[in-house]
Amino acid sequence: MGFSLPQIEFFHNNLISLYATLGHISIARKMFDEMPHRNVVSYNTMIGAYSRNKEDNEACNLFADMRNHGFFPTQFTYASLFSCDSLNTDQGFCLQSVAMKSGLLFADAFVGTALLGLFGRQGYIREAFMVFEEMPFKNLVTWNAIISLSGHQGFTNECMLMFSHFMKTEITLSEASFVGVLTGFQSKENLESGEQIHALVIKFGVEHSVAIANSLVKMYGKCEGNTFLAEKMFKFVSNKDLMTWNTIIGIVAKGEEPIKAIEFFSKMCINGFLPNKITFLNAITSCSRLDNLTYGELIHSMIIKNQFEKDSLVATSLVNLYAKHDRLDYAHPCFDKIHDKNLVSWNALIHGYSDKQCSSSLLLMIKMIHSGISPNEFSFSSVIKSLLATELKEIHSLVIKTGFHSNEYITSSLMTSYAKNGFPSDALRFFQDSKIPQSIVHTNVICGMYNRNGEYHKTQELFCEVGNPDIVSWNILIEACSRNGDYKEAFELFHHMLIDRIGPDNYTFVSLITISTNLCNLLLGSSLHGLMIKSNFNHFDIMVNNLMIDMYGKCGSIRGSIMIFEEMMKKNVISWTVLISALGLHGFGKEAIEKFKEMEMFGVKADKIAFMAVFSACRHVGLVKEGMELFEIMKEKYGIEPEMEHYLVVVDLMARYGDLKEAEKLIFGMPFSPNASIWRSFLHGCNRAKSLLSQIQEC
Repeated sequence: MGFSLPQIEFFHNNLISLYATLGHISIARKMFDEMPHRNVVSYNTMIGAYSRNKEDNEACNLFADMRNHGFFPTQFTYASLFSCDSLNTDQGFCLQSVAMKSGLLFADAFVGTALLGLFGRQGYIREAFMVFEEMPFKNLVTWNAIISLSGHQGFTNECMLMFSHFMKTEITLSEASFVGVLTGFQSKENLESGEQIHALVIKFGVEHSVAIANSLVKMYGKCEGNTFLAEKMFKFVSNKDLMTWNTIIGIVAKGEEPIKAIEFFSKMCINGFLPNKITFLNAITSCSRLDNLTYGELIHSMIIKNQFEKDSLVATSLVNLYAKHDRLDYAHPCFDKIHDKNLVSWNALIHGYSDKQCSSSLLLMIKMIHSGISPNEFSFSSVIKSLLATELKEIHSLVIKTGFHSNEYITSSLMTSYAKNGFPSDALRFFQDSKIPQSIVHTNVICGMYNRNGEYHKTQELFCEVGNPDIVSWNILIEACSRNGDYKEAFELFHHMLIDRIGPDNYTFVSLITISTNLCNLLLGSSLHGLMIKSNFNHFDIMVNNLMIDMYGKCGSIRGSIMIFEEMMKKNVISWTVLISALGLHGFGKEAIEKFKEMEMFGVKADKIAFMAVFSACRHVGLVKEGMELFEIMKEKYGIEPEMEHYLVVVDLMARYGDLKEAEKLIFGMPFSPNASIWRSFLHGCNRAKSLLSQIQEC
């Protein structure tokens, strides 16, 4: 018994669909070409297959062939075409008009949803919303698409509004509905709305969905401001997958305690999950923010073990990691292993060398240009800050040649570099050039130049011309007043800054704390400290904390210095040095020596200034023996050559407390000639010793 033509066509169409679904597109196309009688279904099957397989040109060509053979497209044809990723907006608009003319655009929700997705991918959000509003029929996929689009584009209010309207329909919410609306919550202002959606998740009984749980973890990470709620939500996820771990690692890596990312990374591996590219990228981000490079090296070894070291994104992150830790000897080999070096890879290495203030960054950029990659504003700005005066003009001409001469970021870098290299007139020429669009950044650069040159009145004059000063402008002017001794004016400016609702940052407090220290005004300094606590003191950096230790010490409150030091999450050699100096100043010489030894135990290597601080502490209380022991190990153990300042303090220590012969021996043993200051200290010690001897004889 033979088959009828419709049965044969049905059989062929099913075979084409089967092969296309299995990914054998070439076999499916061969069967399609060999069909003696094609129909709309066979064309739709092949167009859909090409669309799913990202072969968009083939799909469009087949659509043209379909129309040439007199077949009328259906809603499935248009839906497949609108789903093509490479379809541009013009093609989309043309197809939209053809579909609309045929009456199929809004015949059901299928075509309209696909068109909505096309406009969303192309960034035409307004058009996507218009399509949604005009659709007479909307299904679950339609609602989920518009909610997800609103969320990803940052339209939080619209996202919530769409979700609310969706809930009023008779369509049941799906996992994708909750995931889509949770995507829209990006800041602290959205936390309450996010918690409301979380309550709905529990109400609908879908809290055990991995996709929804992951979205909740991400939402809390973005909206809370810290990682507490995100970590709490993570613990409640019963069936964690790799994305769950990647989400929490990514959140804590950017939080206040990046070390937690390494802890989560370790737990993930212990739980049997193999890290992927995203995991490694997040882990490297946390390592870049840590002072210790050890964790970064461990992650690097795992990257090599898992064969990700040649991935351009991972390798670029490693370059950035080592460059930030000043290990360019490690950064360069990582860069060399990248097969497809892109602009981001080159910029990471160029930026690392630019911080070294050498010409290597310029040579790298030239090499990058020769490889066929054009520099961008980040490339130029990184190179410009490390240029010598002889190189500056050449790069300036290259900036003009490549069309970046009006870029705000680059022109401000050029102005800074000209001023730094001793060409203030060239920097001013930029500022006065009417062809270059001026901004607050340029004004700040010139104000900073005047400030460094001690022309504080010019800083103030220029500041008065600024319409809407930003935090940098205020900081420059406050610093100018501080350096010029106009302390009252500095605090008046600070008051006006707060009235303008501009919050102070680290640099603001650096200037104000310095004023408090110079005035030796404990009340003023402690008031600033109170304001800093109110502004979340934990967010202030090491430099501010170090200045606070110094301020309390010099203003008479050693307890304040110790308190600040003990509360610091991160400490550097300056932190220890300032505390040692404060202890010595208050007569706690032994405690200062203990802190010096404790600093070594914590792995912080003492420098020349730290030794100066501990020698001064010994001098204040007469710890001659202890001071001499430290002086002896200074070169032997630490490899630090004593300078004239060190000899001066140690000679003063010995002479002041009567050890004149050893002091004289030390002076004559110096590797350089003694100056007037060191002999003055020695003679002062002799006079003091003579005075003490006279007092003893009288007794």
